[in-house]
Amino acid sequence: MMGDRGSIFPPGFYFDPTDEELVLYFLYHKAANMPCNFDIIPDLDRFPPNPWELNDKAFMSERKSYFFSRQMQNRATEKGFWKEIGLDEAIHTSTGNKVGIKKYLVFYTDAVCSDKQTVWMMEEYHLLKNGIFSEISQTAESHIQDLDEWVLCRVHEANMSCHGINFHETDGDGDQLSYLDEAFLSMEDDQEEINFPH
Repeated sequence: MMGDRGSIFPPGFYFDPTDEELVLYFLYHKAANMPCNFDIIPDLDRFPPNPWELNDKAFMSERKSYFFSRQMQNRATEKGFWKEIGLDEAIHTSTGNKVGIKKYLVFYTDAVCSDKQTVWMMEEYHLLKNGIFSEISQTAESHIQDLDEWVLCRVHEANMSCHGINFHETDGDGDQLSYLDEAFLSMEDDQEEINFPH
């Protein structure tokens, strides 16, 4: 059973992993075909659903959907497609080793005249072959060919508060700026790398 499976956790606990935990524990175990004590995130590789249909298919927690998928160039569904916004975030361990990449995507619905941007966002987690082996036993190297095959996806509505990201913001003149506009304006003003809150 998918959906909000809070019953698998003791009372008072809920699923809220860090980026490091998603990569080093859940995604690595999936990619390396290793057993996982909490095998709760499903594989939706064959039939990628539309984001609003994930409730009964993905693992749900705190209004966020989690699922595994194989890496695909074409991220199309029946009603639209996922598009990268060009902002990638490196994922590091507590010891500073780079072990993964988080890509940000926005869902667009297919329309007759033009594609329509929605409020649905996806964070797509990727393993780094070289980086992860500084954190794990060398005995697992036989699985290295599989590490770039799988990704872990987290989907949510971006107008909700999630990891400090709001899809729409308002500037000082009362005009509404999209999340993408805000990100690129910050790049022009500060000329610094954008760091998303964890």
